[in-house]
Amino acid sequence: MLSKIPVLLALAGLAAPSLAEPLPTGALERRCWLAHTQQRTSVDLRDPTTVSFVNLAHNYAVRSPFWVEFGVRGMGVVPAGNKNEKAGHHHLLIDTQLPMNHQAQIPFSDTHKHFGKGQTGTQLDLPDGKHTLRLLFADHEHRPYFVYSREITVHVLGRRSGAAPRIEPGNFEESCALWYQDTISAPRPGGKEVYVKNLRDEEPVTSPFVLSLGAVGFGIAPATQKVKDTGHFAITISSKGGAQVQRQVLSDGRTEALVDLPRGDYEIDLRLLDGEGTQLLRASPLRFTVQRQDR
Repeated sequence: MLSKIPVLLALAGLAAPSLAEPLPTGALERRCWLAHTQQRTSVDLRDPTTVSFVNLAHNYAVRSPFWVEFGVRGMGVVPAGNKNEKAGHHHLLIDTQLPMNHQAQIPFSDTHKHFGKGQTGTQLDLPDGKHTLRLLFADHEHRPYFVYSREITVHVLGRRSGAAPRIEPGNFEESCALWYQDTISAPRPGGKEVYVKNLRDEEPVTSPFVLSLGAVGFGIAPATQKVKDTGHFAITISSKGGAQVQRQVLSDGRTEALVDLPRGDYEIDLRLLDGEGTQLLRASPLRFTVQRQDR
C-alpha cells in the first residue's frame, strides 16, 4: 500500500515536499560553508531596487553545467506579457554588454537569455574559460528597467563530471574558496520544487537577515495576476515549540523576505500559492537558529 502513495499524490495534483538541504557533514566542509553564511544572508538596503546573483560573485571558479540564482529587491517577478509597473522578469547577459538603447526591446539570442516565464534561476552550460554575466530586469515588453546587476566574471574550469574540489587542511582558505564556489553553483536536483536559496537546514544566522526564495517548475507572479503555472511565496516561521511567530505572504511577486527575530530556534514553512491562495508546492520545514541579533 505504501508504494502507491506517490501515485496517489500525483493523481491528486499534489507534490511531496522537497527535502531541506542539510549542512555539510564533514568538519572542514561545514566550517567552510558556515564561514559564508553572513555573506549569503546579510541585509543591504543601500539600493532599494536592485537585481543580483544570489549564489555567484565576481571571479568565482565553477564547473559546467552550473546553476545561477536570480535575486531582485524592491520589485516583484511577473512573466512577460503581463503589465505591472512594480514587477518584471529577469534576463541574463552572457559575454555581452548592456544594450545601448535602453528603450528598445532586449533581443533574443545566445548572449541575451530571457526568463519570461517568471523563473528565479537557471542552469548554464558554458565552455571552459572566462565568461561575463550580468542580470537585467525588464518589463512586460522586454524593455529594460533601470535595474541591472554589476557585471561579474566566472571562470569555467571543466566539466562537472570531473573531480570535485576538496578542502585541504594545510591550505584551508584557498581550497575552501574553490570548494564553496563549486558547491554553491551545483545544479538543482531536478523536478518541481520550492526552496530557500541561501540557507540550509539547521544553519545559524544573525538577525536581521534576508531569505532568498526560489522555485523550479513554476514561475513567479503577483497573486492579482493569475498567470498559468505561476505562484507567489508564503512563509510561516514558528518557534521550536510550534508557536507561529511570523507570517509573510509575498503576494506582490517578491522573491526576497526580510526577517528579524530574537535569539532562538525556529522553523520555516515555505509554500508556493496560486492566485486563489491554493498550495502548488511546499518545501520540507527548514530549521535555523538565530544566534545573535544586531541592532
